[in-house]
Amino acid sequence: MPVPGPGYSITVRVEAPASSTAAGDLTTAVGRVGGVLTAFDVVESHADTIVVDISANALSENHAQDITQALDSLPGVKVRKVSDRTFLIHLGGKIEVTPKVALRNRDDLSRAYTPGVARVCQAIAANPEDARRLTIKRNTVAVVTDGSAVLGLGNIGPAAALPVMEGKAALFKKFAGVDAWPVCLDTQDTEEIIKIVKAIAPVYAGINLEDIAAPRCFEIEARLREQLDIPVFHDDQHGTAIVVVAALRNALRVVGKEIEDCKIVVSGVGAAGSAIIRLLLRKNPGDIVAADIDGIVHPDRGNLDDNLTWIANHTNRDKQAGTLREALVDADVFIGVSAPNLFGAEQVATMNKDAVVFALANPDPEIDPLEAQQHAAVVATGRSDFPNQINNVLAFPGVFRGLLDAAAHDIDDNMLLAAADAIADVVDQSRLNASFIVPSVFDNAVAPAVAEAVKNAVRAEAKAG
Repeated sequence: MPVPGPGYSITVRVEAPASSTAAGDLTTAVGRVGGVLTAFDVVESHADTIVVDISANALSENHAQDITQALDSLPGVKVRKVSDRTFLIHLGGKIEVTPKVALRNRDDLSRAYTPGVARVCQAIAANPEDARRLTIKRNTVAVVTDGSAVLGLGNIGPAAALPVMEGKAALFKKFAGVDAWPVCLDTQDTEEIIKIVKAIAPVYAGINLEDIAAPRCFEIEARLREQLDIPVFHDDQHGTAIVVVAALRNALRVVGKEIEDCKIVVSGVGAAGSAIIRLLLRKNPGDIVAADIDGIVHPDRGNLDDNLTWIANHTNRDKQAGTLREALVDADVFIGVSAPNLFGAEQVATMNKDAVVFALANPDPEIDPLEAQQHAAVVATGRSDFPNQINNVLAFPGVFRGLLDAAAHDIDDNMLLAAADAIADVVDQSRLNASFIVPSVFDNAVAPAVAEAVKNAVRAEAKAG
């Protein structure tokens, strides 16, 4: 199922004989071991030799080594250097701070800094809300993590989490013009995290919690929302939930079903799964049946924490027990945010006709999408090499753009649902089909549409009460 992609892209600098067959020999060697050639650049040419940079996509680090060895084994060819292109773009980090004002002379300095800045400080001291107008606060978000649940890598700690948080900050800027900064905390103590985030909050107009393990993430988010006067958004929960709800709305349009008539099975009841369930319940589905590593969640199962107890009491109308595979029988929708390779085509065949399968475990989904397509009408994954990628970047930049523009002090489900509807609406009826239920992450219409919807939802709530 996996195909070579840019995540394992390498550039190999080789010295080769200056023969008429050199280019063909080199490119054939890459293809013979399954590499995908993306560039071939001659960087030096001499009477008897050429030096070439060969860029290729691989499946893994080991596969990249296979490509290198295939080139090095050719007669007369010598590998000079191998560069991992992913590591190259991370050298020195991916973001920087750039002044917005010129500091050309003494006059500029006296206004931007001392003595002029003192008057601005006094104005904010007299009216703290002026910080939104006179400082970076109005457009700045903290991307906060403790490194305890990073991607699919697990508890790798704050330093190892930093490249992900840098990437998140870059996406904020790219897609919504939001200035975001990584805040990687060297503690995984709930009380300490809450205390630290409260202490740094004056700088920011919003807090984006990221890659904090469940169930601690639930308490951290809930208590920060209570104690801060700025929106607190856990992207692993709510960003995922927004895009899933948007995608499901369009998938059900494709198959001609109403959510009120659908049985939805959710695999994985951690941060993402729980948030998906809570937001879907606002749409009044026919039923939701949740399952985790211990099977279907129901009130009598035992060994339920607070989150699972809530799920058990608000889903599974018939109190079904058993395994995930049993839950899939007669289901209309499967949503997986759990683990790879949990079931196959034969289980999809037990679902209702025109089933919808969202297998979102990354990089390896709960079911091979090609198997799911044998029986499901619509299939989505978290991967970029299949149609219908469910990607949080469709949600969080626009959500925060809207919150910041509205000077919001909190965030609630109405705003999340507004964001989901905005994403779904970007795919109009003329473009909607089984392979296109969500827009591309590079669609420039998405973030502004989400921002406008969220801003309107904030203002409507302020007006109402």
